[in-house]
Amino acid sequence: MHADERQHSMLERLRAEGGVDVGKLAAGLGVSAETVRRDLRLLEHHGLIRRVHGGAYPVESPGFETTLATRTTHNIADKRRIAAAAVEFVGDAETVFIDEGITPQLIAGALPTNRPLTVVTAALPTAAQLATVPSMTVILLGGRVRGRTLATVDHWVVTMLAGLVIDLAYIGANGISRQHGLTTPDPAVAGVKAQAIRSSRRRIFSGIHTKFGVSSFCRFGDVRDMEAIITDVGLPVAEARRYMNSGPQVIRV
Repeated sequence: MHADERQHSMLERLRAEGGVDVGKLAAGLGVSAETVRRDLRLLEHHGLIRRVHGGAYPVESPGFETTLATRTTHNIADKRRIAAAAVEFVGDAETVFIDEGITPQLIAGALPTNRPLTVVTAALPTAAQLATVPSMTVILLGGRVRGRTLATVDHWVVTMLAGLVIDLAYIGANGISRQHGLTTPDPAVAGVKAQAIRSSRRRIFSGIHTKFGVSSFCRFGDVRDMEAIITDVGLPVAEARRYMNSGPQVIRV
C-alpha cells in the first residue's frame, strides 16, 4: 500500500469510528506505530485530523461531518458530566433553547422537571425526548431536516427564532477557538446557531475538550458571547484561563 493510500485508509477509519489509537491503526494496516504517527502528523498538517495522546480523531470540515450515531459512542461519560454542570445555570429561566447535538441532548434530559419550562429546539430527538414530560412545553422549530443530525435548518428556522426572546440558550459547536470563535461546517446550521445567540439573553457553550483549538468553515459566534464555557478536564488549566480572558466563566468537570 502506497503512503497516500494508507493515509486515505486511516482517514476513512477515523471518520467511521470517530477516533482510533495508534496501536489499532498500525495493526490494521500492517505497519509500524512510527509510520502511523508520521502519517497522522501529515494528516494533521492538512487540517484533516487532530492528534491526541496515543491516537487521533477527525476534524469536521465543509466536506465532512460526523453523524449523530457516531457522536453517541464517544466521550459519553465526559458529556454527561458536562450536561450535569450545564443545567446548574438554568436558574429562574422560563424559556430555554437547546441546540442540536449529543451534549445538548444530554442537557435536555437533565433539565429540571419540577416547574414549568418552555424548551425551544431544532433537534427532533430532543423534542421527542421532552414532549411527554408534563411540566415541559416543547416548541420544535420547523424547517429542512438534516439527516446527519436530525435537526432542522434554513430560513424557516431562523425566521421563527428571530420572533422569540429566550432566557437561556445552550449552544454547541464543531469547533471553538480564541482566534475564530465558534464554528461549524454547514452554513445553514451556522445561521440557526447565530440567530439562537441573537435571540437569547444568556448563552452557555458546552463541549468536550477535543473541540477546543479547532476551527471549521462557518463562524457563527464569539467566545465573548458566552456567559460560561463548560468542558471536561482534558482542557488544560492554562488554556481555560486564556478563554476566560475573553469574558466567559470556564468550568472543567
